[in-house]
Amino acid sequence: MNRTVLLMIGSLILLAVTFAALIGGGGSGRNPAEFSSSGGASLNRQPLMVYCAASNRAVMEAIREQYEREYETPIEIQYGPSQTLISSIEVTGVGDLFLPADDSFLAIGREKSLIAETVPISLMQAVVAIRKGNPKSIESFDDLLRDDVRLVLANPETAAVGKVVRQVLDAEDRWSPLEQAAIAYRATVTEVASDLAVGAADAGIVYDAVLHTYPDLNYIELPELLAASSRVAIGVIASTKQPTAALHFARYVSSPDRGLKQYEKHGFRTSGGDAWSDRPELSIFAGSMLRPAIDETITEFEQREGVIVNRVYNGCGILVAQMKAGQHPDAYFACDNEFMNQVHDLFPHPIPVSQNELVILVPKGNPKNIASLKDLAREGLRVGIGHEKQCAMGWITQNTFREGGVQTEIMPNVTVQTPTGDMLVNQLQTGSLDAAVAYLSNAAGASEFLDAVQIRGIECSVATQPWAVSKDSRYPNLAGRLFERIRSMPSQEAFAAEGFRWQVDQAE
Repeated sequence: MNRTVLLMIGSLILLAVTFAALIGGGGSGRNPAEFSSSGGASLNRQPLMVYCAASNRAVMEAIREQYEREYETPIEIQYGPSQTLISSIEVTGVGDLFLPADDSFLAIGREKSLIAETVPISLMQAVVAIRKGNPKSIESFDDLLRDDVRLVLANPETAAVGKVVRQVLDAEDRWSPLEQAAIAYRATVTEVASDLAVGAADAGIVYDAVLHTYPDLNYIELPELLAASSRVAIGVIASTKQPTAALHFARYVSSPDRGLKQYEKHGFRTSGGDAWSDRPELSIFAGSMLRPAIDETITEFEQREGVIVNRVYNGCGILVAQMKAGQHPDAYFACDNEFMNQVHDLFPHPIPVSQNELVILVPKGNPKNIASLKDLAREGLRVGIGHEKQCAMGWITQNTFREGGVQTEIMPNVTVQTPTGDMLVNQLQTGSLDAAVAYLSNAAGASEFLDAVQIRGIECSVATQPWAVSKDSRYPNLAGRLFERIRSMPSQEAFAAEGFRWQVDQAE
């Protein structure tokens, strides 16, 4: 029986063991009711089931102990090769979180609709593990190919490090000679390290962080492996019955105040992460016209994440003035690029999300027969527009008037300038105005009372709405997940229903 068949049989056996463990009560073998910081009952807190790559076992055990002590919530962890674990998730549909050794497995999970949210954690680098003192004098890639060096590798079909190393070396035509030089393949990276620790091998390719628990082993970094690194992230399983609890634990694991401290102690390369809070409060500034398109999505996000999102809706000119005066939200959703550019120092990486068209709003049936901007200059007409300095709508309106060559003629008829389009809609409905220049989205909720007249031939009458996260946000990952929710298909449908055109997928 050849090695490939043996590996396949081994993987199937491990999958069967995993399934049996889940059916029998999870990977920890402990009664959830026994967990609490005081040694008593866990106050009816439900256990969380985590699938975790073997490479993260030591650090996850430390985090598990810390989290259970702090929150009296039992964490049950099933360890194994990343590929086998994702197969278990697909077959059983059981579990709350998945932490593979490389986030490519989370991407696979998302493609199969197995994973919902993902939260970044750290980096691991592929290195050559050797015994202390380097008795075989291994210093280069070619040394791994020597006949007197017993080389052990992680199986690329099951272990993340094997998969990543094969991808990198294949590109340089170096995988084939390395594969031929190996005396054995192991299902997990920790098994490779264990072979070296007991003297069954002279060298093996592992993640640097794995060697934290092997005091008799050292490692060397090779130029050929510098591109072979893995981003570690944790994903919420889409079928979880307790997403809020799962996200709470994911935030805990990825916070520099909590879980990342353990990751650093265990040799992982960490950076960034959200500040820890049991219930974080995220602050969002957004143009008033965006409220109908995003408010319900934000509320749903709050409920799922178990967080608070404080939002401030107003004219973008007013919001920019508040930010320049020192109020710095975690994220800003502007009505137009111009009002994002004015605070570029706070939000350096904006992403265009949608577009909104400037139109002429008139009472139903268009009793004044207004067909173009020029008609707004007719004597005696009462016209409302946005305030140029208080909102993007007003700024774009003035640009549109100028480009259309009608600014001087229309402005004498302007009887009101407001910071939001909603105010103009209200005045149209009460009969205080004959026409208003506002966004198409402003008419979406009043279509039975108002008609919209398109402004033709003027490019600047279209506004682009960008989103950005503050460079100083304490919760950049949380804000990023909110943006993912805003980009979701249900959210896109909400934008379309409010008169917006979607743009973000074309921009990236």
